[in-house]
Amino acid sequence: MYDLIAVGGGLAGAALGRALAQRGRRVLVIEREARFRDRVRGEYLHAWGAAEAHALDLSDVLHAAGACAVPWLTVWVGGNPALRNDVRQTSAGGHSPHCLSHPAMQEAVLDAARAAGAEVLRPAAAVGVTPGARPAVAVRLEDGRLETHTARLVVGADGRESKLRGWAGFRVERDPEKLALAGLLFDGYAGPEESGSLFWNFAEGEQALIFPQGRGRLRAYIGFHARGDTGRLSGRRRVPAFLAACEAARVPAAWLANAVPVGPLAAFPGADVYVRGPYRAGVALVGDAASASDPTWGCGLSLTLRDVRVLRDALLASDDWDAAGRAYARQHDDYYAHLRTLEAWFSTCFCDVGGEADARRARILGRAAGEPDRIPDLVAQGPDAPSDEAARRRFFAQD
Repeated sequence: MYDLIAVGGGLAGAALGRALAQRGRRVLVIEREARFRDRVRGEYLHAWGAAEAHALDLSDVLHAAGACAVPWLTVWVGGNPALRNDVRQTSAGGHSPHCLSHPAMQEAVLDAARAAGAEVLRPAAAVGVTPGARPAVAVRLEDGRLETHTARLVVGADGRESKLRGWAGFRVERDPEKLALAGLLFDGYAGPEESGSLFWNFAEGEQALIFPQGRGRLRAYIGFHARGDTGRLSGRRRVPAFLAACEAARVPAAWLANAVPVGPLAAFPGADVYVRGPYRAGVALVGDAASASDPTWGCGLSLTLRDVRVLRDALLASDDWDAAGRAYARQHDDYYAHLRTLEAWFSTCFCDVGGEADARRARILGRAAGEPDRIPDLVAQGPDAPSDEAARRRFFAQD
């Protein structure tokens, strides 16, 4: 019997498995993919997420995998830099955001879990979970054999489309569709590498996000209104449309003049998908399996590390892991609700289109020009930024 079984060996499952194995717990991590590939996942770690990585003793692991600190964030409007912020100045502990390769990060953290003493089954697929006092996971191995393993706690870390949620009886909620996000990897990027850049095209309610990974490699994204047509920026044939959206947002032409796509172009709907109370009967959910936030705002990696750190702390603080799981779920629901609220404000302010939206945006940005702290610092503080009614009125310039 294991102490913990993590279903999913990406960032969430591997980081939690490593953290528990380091403390002498018996851990099994189950990962279905023989190798991790570029599938257009999050590759920007907010400063508050970097703080969580530091608390989990993962910073060196991420740096060894090629993560690079990108301390500045520049916001562009109409082709002009409207704001350039050193995120280190406003983040707790002086942390920088980081840009990194998602597949390289996954491999590095899973290797670190194995080095810490966690057992890893890979490739192997979980095919069922039985909740209870001794929850069990049924696993199909590469050769087709079936095994069943039990643990004190089973953790679902199998992503936004988690199957484990259904097996364990969790109720999944999904917000209405509004935004979508498309991503593409480039080599030959010639823009600044010390700053992430956000280019607003308010007329279309779109944004281009530029996240350099060093040595001329770039992950670029376009955030756009879903409108039932996320496919307009998916697939190799749509690369010219992606570049046209970058041009419309006024990304400097020289930055991408010699850039060559080196990965797939894929777009994903941005609606939040989540579970209220991500623990029941010996099964906990972490990362996207617990709450996949709108990727437009880039909080997925940071939220995952927050989940891992909070659950780790709860498990190490008590021998009653059922109580620890319930404590984690309460904390998770609290900080995720704050984050979801803040992201909804940002979507309304920056992505709505039309005359009323333009007037509201002008009022918000006009007041914020003299008082920048009216806009919650999502990159530095994440869900710890104020999100109560007073903060809402201040953000929307209604005070």
